Amino acid sequence: MNLIDRVREVLPEKHRELAKFIVVGGSSWIVDTGLFTLLSHTVLHEKVITSKIISVLVSTIFSYILNREWSFSGRGGRERHHEAMLFFLFNGIALGLNLIPLWLTHYAFGINPSHYTQFTVSVVDFIAANVVGTLIGMAFRYWAYRRWVFPDELTPEGQSRPSEIDQDLPNAR
Repeated sequence: MNLIDRVREVLPEKHRELAKFIVVGGSSWIVDTGLFTLLSHTVLHEKVITSKIISVLVSTIFSYILNREWSFSGRGGRERHHEAMLFFLFNGIALGLNLIPLWLTHYAFGINPSHYTQFTVSVVDFIAANVVGTLIGMAFRYWAYRRWVFPDELTPEGQSRPSEIDQDLPNAR
């Protein structure tokens, strides 16, 4: 039995969507972190905020494709262009949330190359941007995707599933 089959066997169905979201998020995090590290240590070494914006934009496009086609493939309820617009809108908000810890450490707390060694700044930037900021953004994204971007669970025919309230009513169907 392979790992995916084992996870499906152990993980309750209601948590599978979250597990897929976490896998997509982890993959997107690798794209984001790798690109941020590359940019902030090479061509944009003096522009960490710009480096982070670029890395988040690239990883957001990657994330949309994987979330749409895999994590939330059983959801929908919106036209694709509306869904994509909401996805990028909420990711823009999440980007702002993600940048707050990096901005605070770099500018408000003064942990930058003019006051600290490059190694210290790199470690603090990594933790602020890629750990703290990512966790804040991830929690917001999961909530927003389920609530606004991919709101309805789909039945196999592509129809919206009746709500629990509708199922409890005698003549709801």
